[in-house]
Amino acid sequence: MSVGLVGSINRPGGNITGVTFFNGVMGAKRLELLLQLAAKDTAVAILINPANPPVVAEGENALTAVQSFGRQAAVFGASTPAQIEEAFQAIRDQRLGSVYVSSDPFFLVERHKLVALAARSLIPAIYSDREIADAGGLMSYGASRTDAYQQAGKYIGRILHGEKPGELPVMLPTKFEFVINLQTAKALALTIPNSLLLQATEVIE
Repeated sequence: MSVGLVGSINRPGGNITGVTFFNGVMGAKRLELLLQLAAKDTAVAILINPANPPVVAEGENALTAVQSFGRQAAVFGASTPAQIEEAFQAIRDQRLGSVYVSSDPFFLVERHKLVALAARSLIPAIYSDREIADAGGLMSYGASRTDAYQQAGKYIGRILHGEKPGELPVMLPTKFEFVINLQTAKALALTIPNSLLLQATEVIE
């Protein structure tokens, strides 16, 4: 979803440029990875932050992607820690089989709560940030924040040397990370297929 900050990726215009994570458009790939672990007769829970419009759009795209895989899904909103707990309670009550957590900074901040609730619910979940897999999340797939910050640092240097931000193309991700936490898989009594392990850029054992 565009929020109108730049004129285009190649020529942002005005006085702004930056780095995009493209998290929303990678939702279909995350779902494809998640569905390889989810029970085939269960629906997918999609967790979004309704206070963040691009994430709302990501949730809509994820819902469409789930349906394209021939599965059912339900969308849950959470903008506070208490609402995350309420969402997971509803997910348990509805006996949904897996959780897709959208790429919102709020969820990165609340990663320990998300990981704990997913573990307590005995439900596989996938996230956009590898930091959540590091914290005990089952899987993450997305652009590398470390790599993006390095790219942004280079742009800062160029701007400080006189280049105009509006003439610098918005940088696209160059490095993607697919992280699997085998400790969490074991706790969930999940067997990770070799097809997934071979795709992983990192396996936490």
